[in-house]
Amino acid sequence: MPRVDGVDDAKDARTEDDTSSPPPPPPETRPAVPLPARSEHRNGPGPTGPVGPNGPAGPAQVRRGRRSLSALLAGLSSGSAPLPPLSRPRWLRRLPHVMVGLTAVLVALGSSDELIFSYRLGVAFGLLGGAAQGVALVLALWRPFPAWWLSLSAAFIADLAARSNMRDMVPPGPNWPWIGPTIAAHALILFLLALRIPARVALAALAVTGLVTVFVQVLGGGPYPYSGTGVLAVSVFAVAVLLGTALRGSREARTQLVEQEYLTAEERSRRTLLEERNRIARELHDVVAHHMSVISIQAQVAPHLVQNPSDELKENLDGIRQNALEALTELRRVLGVLRSENPDEAYGLGAGTGAAPDAPQPTLDRLDALVENTRAAGLEVTTEITGERLPLPPGVELSAYRIVQEALSNALRHAPGSVVRVELTHFPRGLQIRVVNSSPSRPAPPSPGAGHGLLGMRERAMMLGGTLMAMETSCGGFTVAAFLPRSGTAPSGSTALGDTDSTTDNPPPGDSPPDNSTGHTDPTGETP
Repeated sequence: MPRVDGVDDAKDARTEDDTSSPPPPPPETRPAVPLPARSEHRNGPGPTGPVGPNGPAGPAQVRRGRRSLSALLAGLSSGSAPLPPLSRPRWLRRLPHVMVGLTAVLVALGSSDELIFSYRLGVAFGLLGGAAQGVALVLALWRPFPAWWLSLSAAFIADLAARSNMRDMVPPGPNWPWIGPTIAAHALILFLLALRIPARVALAALAVTGLVTVFVQVLGGGPYPYSGTGVLAVSVFAVAVLLGTALRGSREARTQLVEQEYLTAEERSRRTLLEERNRIARELHDVVAHHMSVISIQAQVAPHLVQNPSDELKENLDGIRQNALEALTELRRVLGVLRSENPDEAYGLGAGTGAAPDAPQPTLDRLDALVENTRAAGLEVTTEITGERLPLPPGVELSAYRIVQEALSNALRHAPGSVVRVELTHFPRGLQIRVVNSSPSRPAPPSPGAGHGLLGMRERAMMLGGTLMAMETSCGGFTVAAFLPRSGTAPSGSTALGDTDSTTDNPPPGDSPPDNSTGHTDPTGETP
């Protein structure tokens, strides 16, 4: 009992160490640092020597091995998803299933013939063994693990049953332990198995098959004459497993790539939305700052417009002015954060915000200059303004100008050489904007834009409680139509800047929406 003595010596050594040192703290208060030192002392050279597999490290290794074996057995005994049909062409969706079914019939017939005549197992046993291989091959389409067990068990039982009949055979004898049809069937089953399970489990199935083959051929073959097919069969099985594992890995990589592209597109869309809202916030900041400046000036001038103003009135007006000045200071700080250097707009229409960041925000009074710039860029543009023009809030004027500006910029990008018509219709309740371009006269070059012009226009309209429609026309052109309420406020219950993703909305009731009911044409070739 040398191992027991070593353990006793180790216990004596630890007892002597414990008597010469203070007792350790209780388990709940024992620090975590001294534990590695005790482990190093036990595993290092000393009275006990190095710890072997039966020492303190043994149980942990055994537990890890048991967990790995349990996971492997769970994978070998679990089911898997059925083999999916082909995605296209549609009329060949079930072609793999049909081909496997035909192969199963051929395997059943070939295996039965080999078992009856080569292994001399009789008709009943031969038909049963061949049918088991065929059924296993078909079953592998839906349940590859049970199919693998069935195929391997049928081949093993057939080999054991044929062993007693081999003593009377003449060399070179039959192929053993695998015959040709069973090699093909089992290889295809392993291939279907590897397509739908992790590589580790597929390799474990291959290893089990190899061990059974070695046992039957080397240990169970005996002196009887036969042509060994174990090496050939295991080689074919290995190729099938490797091919199935490679195809599975390629499919998983494509799936992950598609998922990543989807997530990237979502993130890009979210970032684009935030950038556009940031741009709108920068522009609206100037409008708010203007109103706050007016409030401050009016509060400063108001006491001089009243004879003998009371001290209470002066104090209230002074408080209003001070609050307005403080708000202006905070707005200037926010403006310093929001303003950024953006590249100039490629077509010279000022759609970018990098040029002249301190310039006043545009209104519809600058529409003629915008149209002239568009004409200079190569488009034929006509304007039509109808209705009684009433004063509009600065936010509505700014959004109307930006919508027209972005629509003209899109026409320059995507419809070079087209004819564009800009319509502004004033209603008592708001402003209707309509920009229509004809089909392009030449192919459009690659667009240098960021691809979120329609998103920005829709955000501006939704922010003001308006609507926007963007659609292709019947003649190959494009129409952008929007309605902005005169009040310039979103209805109750809606969020600022809007969170909807719709591109077609209906204008408020009581005003005429953009329609095609008049039936006449214009230079764009479209019906208004």
